[in-house]
Amino acid sequence: MINNENFSEVLYIDLTHKKFWIKNRPELFSKYIGGTGVATQLLFEECPEHTEPLSPENPIIFAVSPFTGVYPFASKTIAMFKSPHTGDLGESHAGGRSAVAIKMAGYGAIVIKGKCDMPIYLVIKDRKVEFRNANTLWGMKSSFTVGDVIRANEKDPGMRSIMRIGQAGENLVSYAAVVTETYRHFGRMGLGAVFGSKMLKGLMISGKKIIDLTHKKNYITTYKEIYDKAVDSPVMKKYHDLGTAGNIKSLNLMGALPTRNLKAASFEGADKISGEHIAENFLGRRVACSHCPTGCIHLAVLREPYEDEPYFYKTTMVGYDYELVYALGSMVGISNPEDMLKLIDIVEKYCLDSMTTGVVLSWATEAMEKKLITIADTDGITLGWGNLNAYMAVVDRIVSQPNDFYKALAKGVDFASKKYGGKDFALAFGKNEMAGYHTGVAAYIGFTIGARHSHLDNAGYSIDQNEMINEKPSPEEVVDKLIKEESLRQILSSIAICFFARGIYSVELVSKAMATMGIDKSPDELMKCGREILKEKYRFKVREGFAFEKLNIPKRIFELRAAAGMIDEAFFNQAIKYAKKQLIDTV
Repeated sequence: MINNENFSEVLYIDLTHKKFWIKNRPELFSKYIGGTGVATQLLFEECPEHTEPLSPENPIIFAVSPFTGVYPFASKTIAMFKSPHTGDLGESHAGGRSAVAIKMAGYGAIVIKGKCDMPIYLVIKDRKVEFRNANTLWGMKSSFTVGDVIRANEKDPGMRSIMRIGQAGENLVSYAAVVTETYRHFGRMGLGAVFGSKMLKGLMISGKKIIDLTHKKNYITTYKEIYDKAVDSPVMKKYHDLGTAGNIKSLNLMGALPTRNLKAASFEGADKISGEHIAENFLGRRVACSHCPTGCIHLAVLREPYEDEPYFYKTTMVGYDYELVYALGSMVGISNPEDMLKLIDIVEKYCLDSMTTGVVLSWATEAMEKKLITIADTDGITLGWGNLNAYMAVVDRIVSQPNDFYKALAKGVDFASKKYGGKDFALAFGKNEMAGYHTGVAAYIGFTIGARHSHLDNAGYSIDQNEMINEKPSPEEVVDKLIKEESLRQILSSIAICFFARGIYSVELVSKAMATMGIDKSPDELMKCGREILKEKYRFKVREGFAFEKLNIPKRIFELRAAAGMIDEAFFNQAIKYAKKQLIDTV
């Protein structure tokens, strides 16, 4: 049984010496709650300054929270590491069952260090860690198959989660992902490559502990309040019915859907790849993360005839959401939904980050159009918008890296454009490829100043949609709004909830829910804690060499009208200068 009021044990695993130990860290969880807050501090403790991201010294840290397994939507596991893709802070969140499995195994966090001398996977159960030989799993083309094998070998009961990498991680592609429960991912920033560098093919964690709550009466009342808000929310209903792919039509209508490497902001084929069209014609099932009443994960059924048996079909379930549809649909000019699902499927099997891969493919297509690269670079492949076969062949080569061009693509568009040209249309911010929102200046300021350079850091696109069209705030006001939102999100990621529930979990409700678990933090104290966690992240970034002055801002974003109007470069630069004062000069 776990007493949720005393949730503070950290499991440390040394791959080099095949050892593990457990420490109780109540001071860490008391101050930083869990999730992102705790993981950031463990990153400082375990990652030596200027560590090479693919060296044994780079730690992998997983952290969950007191809310995990207790309240709705607290389904996220927070991963922290030094990113091989950006060279500084690596942070990625994954849903599924992993967070609850870690919690029911009795841990608030896990730290993995060192490097094994052969491929292995870890089994974490019964307060023990077992090191399994993974030689037969190393090199398997599909990460789905790897999961099946581990699942068959490890039959322990209890809440179980299986994380694993594909060939992209084995081959150290800087944006390789880690997949868990087949359809959830630690997607961005290259955690898969860090796994690969440690010869860590995957891990299985299972737990059977029961979470004990002391203030049960107040907990039941607060749980019902959160649950009722969730099931009555029209936003959550949309996520259940269509998933995030329901945003395709609205963003396209706004002129905010990046298309063909942002040469356009609306896509003539948007209806065919919209959430509505896919749900009507391809939807196979919906899946939910642990403790989620919404079920936003949508799986499409892809039926492909066998070449030599035309009346027999291979049926594949393919997960899709807005970011995958944007990146591997409109961004590369694919309007045929079956083609898009096939491209998503191969990217998922290799375990690449889909968003990054889509931007890499779109940059390479435009680079070929502009004759910056030739078929000599692409190994005889002629890239063209919407050309599925060409894109699938390129994805194969990004993973296998047969020449210098594909080795460059395996490091992202920031790296590739420095070698081959095309920096003005290399759509990355802080070296992290853009998300699918050409809404206005606040979105791009948000990508640039966010600690992870992600749309999920501070949702700048919301400012564009809700305020920029009418209010026209100053650069300083935009930055202040973004920093305030990002500070709040440090609290939400420290309690490890899904950001889709951010409209439900106000800071007042978080404080109230914490009280049912014996944690006394007022709303003001929480916001102060969130701002401190954000500054700690920037302290790590600066320690590892980050500087706004070093960033390449692609000129493309200033050339194409966004939903909120043309993006003014002077406005953007003034905002970044002000953000530097707020985020770095005061660190």
